[in-house]
Amino acid sequence: MLNFFKSAPRLTAAEAVSRAGAGKLTLIDVREPGELAATGRAQGALHVPLMVLRMKCDPASPECLPELSTDKPVAVYCASGGRSQMAAQVLTSLGYREVHNIGGLFDWQAAGGAISR
Repeated sequence: MLNFFKSAPRLTAAEAVSRAGAGKLTLIDVREPGELAATGRAQGALHVPLMVLRMKCDPASPECLPELSTDKPVAVYCASGGRSQMAAQVLTSLGYREVHNIGGLFDWQAAGGAISR
């Protein structure tokens, strides 16, 4: 069983912006489609809603996104950090070695991260 009260390692949003910009980090937005339509998403982020995360990120699944690798660091975010914490734990359980919860989209934007609409 997952322990949703245990925190994932956390990068600062500024560190995430820098590492994602250098191609050293895969960024995943776990919000719902309507949220993306309303606010946009972090530039370069993959959109994988929390409800389909296990299917789309499990290396054993035929639906796994080809952009993902368990060996490359991953950072997840949502609106405020709650869903991204759950997502971080799911990814860790799937074998991703370095997973970070960077909080919410606002944290990314406040650190100078670009938004795509």
